[in-house]
Amino acid sequence: MTERYAIYFAPALQSPWWQFGTQWLGRDEHRDRLVPQTGVPQMDAQDLQRMTSHPRRYGFHATLKAPFGLQANYTEDDLRARMQALARTLRPVALGPMHATVLGNFVALVPVTLPEALAALATACVTELDDMRRPLSDEDLARRNSDTLDARGLELLHRYGYPLVMERFQFHFSLTGPVTAPYSQQVLVAVHKSVAQLNASAPLVLDRLCLFVEPASGQPFVRIADMELSA
Repeated sequence: MTERYAIYFAPALQSPWWQFGTQWLGRDEHRDRLVPQTGVPQMDAQDLQRMTSHPRRYGFHATLKAPFGLQANYTEDDLRARMQALARTLRPVALGPMHATVLGNFVALVPVTLPEALAALATACVTELDDMRRPLSDEDLARRNSDTLDARGLELLHRYGYPLVMERFQFHFSLTGPVTAPYSQQVLVAVHKSVAQLNASAPLVLDRLCLFVEPASGQPFVRIADMELSA
């Protein structure tokens, strides 16, 4: 089994936030097809394609449980059933206004103020399904750059398969891959008006768990199921 699964939050299909993210990245992650990409003034279209190539492969999303392989004794149907059961125990979380910012060396959308309930929801997604996760291989460890992590990062990586969980969790929608400062400033300016309009007209609510699959290593992730939160 080479496929990997991930539990993300992605806005409802065809919703205004989904349309924004899909057009920004230039990919519909549900139908797994490229779409015309939003242009940025004074930026070459090829530069924008290059800067968004990494998040485009994953689709517009915020990570709740990072990509993982399934244990041999579990199937995709088992995972769907467990996710559905988990979704029935979770309440939707109003994310409040979003804004674009620079996180390290990439640009992302984050809540202006983190809702208190968000950390607990993310922790539940990590811990409640972790018995289904296949242990990390040497290739997985290399992919996670385990040699660059501190002691706590390594502890989280080996315990949960990903270092940015628990107190290190940071909810975000990636808008670019690694970019230099001049490009990041152009992106911040380019999305500011659209994000402000969306905040005003369609406040974003984390209302679903989305199951994504990477059919084989390096292939684009595809959105295959949504489970609405219904506690």
